Amino acid sequence: MKAIKATRFGSPEVLQYVEVEKPTPKDNEILVKVCATPVNVGDSRMRSLDVPAIAWLPARIALGFSKPKNPIYGMELAGVVEAVGKAVKRFKVGDQVLASTMKLKFGAHAEYKCLPEDGVVVTKSINMSYEEAATLSIGASTALYFLRKGNIQPGQKVLIIGASGSVGTFAVQLAKYFGAEVTGVCSTMNIDLVKSLGADKVIDYTQEDFTSNGETYDVIFDTVYKTTFSRCKSLLVNRGYYLTVGPVVFGPIHLMATGKTVIGGNAVQSAEQLNFLKKLYEMGRLKPVIDRCYPLEQAAEAHRYVDQGHKKGNVVLTLK
Repeated sequence: MKAIKATRFGSPEVLQYVEVEKPTPKDNEILVKVCATPVNVGDSRMRSLDVPAIAWLPARIALGFSKPKNPIYGMELAGVVEAVGKAVKRFKVGDQVLASTMKLKFGAHAEYKCLPEDGVVVTKSINMSYEEAATLSIGASTALYFLRKGNIQPGQKVLIIGASGSVGTFAVQLAKYFGAEVTGVCSTMNIDLVKSLGADKVIDYTQEDFTSNGETYDVIFDTVYKTTFSRCKSLLVNRGYYLTVGPVVFGPIHLMATGKTVIGGNAVQSAEQLNFLKKLYEMGRLKPVIDRCYPLEQAAEAHRYVDQGHKKGNVVLTLK
């Protein structure tokens, strides 16, 4: 089968379109023919090892020192079940599925991927495209995970930093679903997009410092790891939550004097989350934003685009 393999750490040029052995499912596994798989910021950071300083050593241990431990990246996918192990009961050949491969050493940027039937994998909605379905397992589930951790409630004021990215576009829609008043932070070119997703207010960070307008929030969600709690803490009400997709040293941190809470690190995906997100899609309450699609063999070009830091929503690799 064909796959995108990282020969070393570095620029997108390290990615090669190569032939690798097609996997065979174990008794408890399904073999999925991949139809779509995003290139997200996590893939870019794994390839380049561009990680925050406090995460450098853990990243090296997890990803490799001299070369990638797991050279086929890709954290999420959508596709069709081609074969099932003899013990599999939940899925059958021909089922359309979406899945996270975060716990499986990644590997979604390939024509086939084996998944345990009790893993983070669910059937896809028939009216959902493979490209849309593939974006739910990381971007949408990360947004859902952190908003739940932030104990989001109806009527609360929520600030979403990076509202036009993959996690951010989902976070805006989910926060509105949970009944919050949402303010999104993005650049000038993405204001209309963020408004179209339901944001009540949009702050153009190129024109206004969102920390200086006197507003306060119940939840601040930094979806792009571009700011800090110390910069934002005065914007939080007592018992407010600061959420970040980046690492925190001792998270979760509870600041006892005010009851403010800082939560960061990696989101945890689950099949329950995917089923919840799938239902919201079917209800018309959640719409994936897809910026660009590239064929699998142009994965390096997709990485170059993601590296620029200006993508709107998701960038997806497609397979015939």
